[in-house]
Amino acid sequence: MPFKMQISDMPVAWNWHKRLGSGDTMPLKSMPTIWIAIAGLVCAIGALLIVPSRVGAASPECPSTWPQGQDSASFPGQGLGHIEFEDFFDDSDDDKWFVVRSTDSNGYTTVRAYPAAQGDGGYITDSPDEVCYLIVRRPGDTADAAEPTQIVFPKEQEEPVLPQCPAAPGPGNNAGAPGSDTSAGQDVDRVIAELQRNAEDFEYAIGTPGGTYTVATLGEPLTFNLALARDTGSTAVLGYLFEGLTEISWLTDRAEPLLAESWVSSGDGLTWTFHLREDVQWHDGQPFTAHDVEFTFNRIIYNDELEVDSVWDAVDMTVTVIDDHTIEFVTAAPVATFLRSMGTAIYPKHILEEHVDGGTFQEVWDKDADPAEVIGTGPFTITSYEPGVRLVLSRNHNYWLRDEQGNSLPYLDEIVRITVPDVDDMRAKFREGAVDIYGVPGREADMLEQFQATENFTIHKRGPGFGEEFVAFNMNPGTSADSGEPYVSPEKLGWFRTREFRQAVSHVIDKNRIVDEVQHGHGFPQWSPISPAAGDFYNPNVRRYLYDLARANAFLDCKGLLDTDGDGIREDRAGNPMSFTMVTNAETPVREAIGRLVSQEMRRIGLDVDFQLIPFGELVFRLTQSYEWEAVLIGLTGGSDPGGGFSVWHSSGDLHLWHPNQSQPATTWEARIDELYVLASAEVDHEQRLAYYHEAQEIAAENVPLIYTTLGERIVAVRNVFGNTTPTFFGLWDIRYLYRTDQ
Repeated sequence: MPFKMQISDMPVAWNWHKRLGSGDTMPLKSMPTIWIAIAGLVCAIGALLIVPSRVGAASPECPSTWPQGQDSASFPGQGLGHIEFEDFFDDSDDDKWFVVRSTDSNGYTTVRAYPAAQGDGGYITDSPDEVCYLIVRRPGDTADAAEPTQIVFPKEQEEPVLPQCPAAPGPGNNAGAPGSDTSAGQDVDRVIAELQRNAEDFEYAIGTPGGTYTVATLGEPLTFNLALARDTGSTAVLGYLFEGLTEISWLTDRAEPLLAESWVSSGDGLTWTFHLREDVQWHDGQPFTAHDVEFTFNRIIYNDELEVDSVWDAVDMTVTVIDDHTIEFVTAAPVATFLRSMGTAIYPKHILEEHVDGGTFQEVWDKDADPAEVIGTGPFTITSYEPGVRLVLSRNHNYWLRDEQGNSLPYLDEIVRITVPDVDDMRAKFREGAVDIYGVPGREADMLEQFQATENFTIHKRGPGFGEEFVAFNMNPGTSADSGEPYVSPEKLGWFRTREFRQAVSHVIDKNRIVDEVQHGHGFPQWSPISPAAGDFYNPNVRRYLYDLARANAFLDCKGLLDTDGDGIREDRAGNPMSFTMVTNAETPVREAIGRLVSQEMRRIGLDVDFQLIPFGELVFRLTQSYEWEAVLIGLTGGSDPGGGFSVWHSSGDLHLWHPNQSQPATTWEARIDELYVLASAEVDHEQRLAYYHEAQEIAAENVPLIYTTLGERIVAVRNVFGNTTPTFFGLWDIRYLYRTDQ
C-alpha cells in the first residue's frame, strides 16, 4: 500500500496599571500609600550600579542618577523575589525616589523606581502608577544589559508597551550554529550510498518453505478495518492481508506491478488503464476482479459518508470498469504520485458492499470482530488473536505469487506477533531467542553489539527514519458533541494559537542533549516536516530554533505573557496561570525521556507543564476522535515521497492534528500550505515539485504547528536464521520471499 502518515506508537483586557510586569512582583494596588521608616530599609550591594549609566529618561520618567551600594547583601523580599538593593534616595535633580533591584525565580533582574515625597516620620511613595520599571538582566546573561528594556505602563490604555519579539535569523545564520545537523547530513549521505549498494547487489535465492517469523510488539490492533485504521498497531498487521494494484519496491523505491499486471497512460497523463491479474483470489476463494477496484474507489474512498483517510482525497478522479480484468482511471489533472498511490488497498465488494449500503461500514471488522473473517488477497490471513497475548498470521495457500522455479509463495508458514508491556521485555525476549527481530534504541546499540556473535544476531544501521517526532498544541476551537464543552479551554486555546508561544517552546528543545543523553549519539536533529532521508525533497534551509532559553523568554515577554506574582509561573493578560498537560504514550522509554526533558525546559521559562503517560490506544483516541488534549509528544510515520503527508498538512486532513478536518483553512499560512500540497500532487515536473514542498517546509518552520525534536537512527537486530535479506534504505526484506535457513 502507498505511504500514508499514521500515528506512531511510538478576550479579557489586562489592567496593566494594577500589576508590575515580569518576574516576582508586587501588585501596585497593594501599596497605595506606604509609610516606611528609613532605618529599616537600607540594604547595600557592593560596588554595583543599580542600573547601567546608559539608561535615559523615558515615559514615565526615571531617576536622573542611580545610587551605588558599598556592601554586598541580599535577602528574600515580600513578593519581589530575591532583593539585592532597596532604599530611598535623591537623584542629581533632587527628585526623591524609592528604588528596588531584585532577581526573580526565572532569572530576570529588574529595577523599579517609585516617585517619593518626604512626610512626617519618613517617606511615602506618592505615585505608584508612574513606576519606572526596567529589565536589566535576562536569564542566562552574565552582566547587565548596556541598554536595559523599559516597560511602560500608560495611564490611558490597557495594553503595555512591550519589547519587540525576536526577529527571524538572517540568511545563513543557521549554518554551523549549535544544533546544526551538518555532520548528520554527511552521515546520511554515507549511509544512503552503502544501502544503495546493498540493493544493487541483491539477488533472490530459492528458499525453503516452512517455519515461523516471530516479532514482539507493544501496540495491538485498534481496528481490523484497514480503511479506517490510523495507527501502526493496526496497519502493521493488516498490511499482510491487503494489496493494491502496485507496490513500492523495498530495493529501488519504485512502483512495480502487484494486483495489476500492466498499465498504459495517455500522453497527457490523465487517463490510466490497468490490466489486472486473472489468477488472484480473495482469501475465501472468490475471484478478484475490476469490480472490486471500482467498489473500493467509488463506494469507500470517495464516499463522503465514510470517515476514510486516503491519499486520493484531493484528487478529482473517475473510476470505470472496462471488463472483469480492466479498469480505467481518469483524473482532472495529472497526479505526480499516481503509480505510487495505486498501492492503495483494494477491498472485497462481495463482503463489504452490504455494509456500505446498510450504514454499518464503521462497525464491520472492528477490534471486537473475529479477525479470521477479515478477507483480503494478501500472502497471509489472521488465524488467531488473543488480545494482550499474541496474534498469529498463517500462510495463504492460494496466494498467486510464485518464485523463479514456480514454487508457491510465501515461504513462511506463520508470522507470530507477541504483545509485550514494554521495551525492556521486548529486548529480553529477543536476547533469549523467543523473537527474531528487535528495534534497538540508541541507548542500547553499543551494549548489544558485543553480543552479536554469541547470541547469533546482526545489528543493521539504516540512518534516520522517514517519519517525524514532535510536540504539538491543540488549536482546535471545536466543542465536544457529548459534553458541549470546548476541546480546549478558551484561555489555553489563545496561548496555543499564538505563534510566538509556539516559537518560544521551539527554543527550549535541546536537540543535541536529546541525541547525546537519550539516543546515546544515535540520532539526528529534526528541523523540517520532511526527513533528510527523503533526499532532495528535504529543505535544509528552513528556519531553525536552536536551544536558547533567553530567546524563548523574549518570545513570551513580547506577547505580555509574564510572571506577575513571582511564583515562577507566567500568567496571560487575564491573569490565568500558564498551566497545561502534555501527554505521550507510556510504552516507550525514549519518548518518555524526551518528554521529561522537554517539560523540564518549559518549566524553566515559566510554563507549568503536567507531563503524563497514557496508553497508546487512549492517546490515538484523543488525537483522532475525542480531540480532548492540550499538548502532546508523538510521532508520525513517513515515506520517501512527501505526497503521503497530505492528510497531515492539508487543513482538511484528519491527521492535521492541531486542528483537523477544517472546512476552510483557519489561517492564511495553512491556506498556503494547502495550496502547495495540492499543486505538488498534480505536478509532474520534479524540480517544480521540489519548489512546492520546499516552500511548504519553510512556512511550517515559521509557524511551527509541530515542534520537532529529533529523529532516531534506525537500528535493528535480526536473528541470523533468515535468507533473502539485506538492509536497504527502504527495508530489510520482502516478507513473501523470506525463509528460514535453520530448518
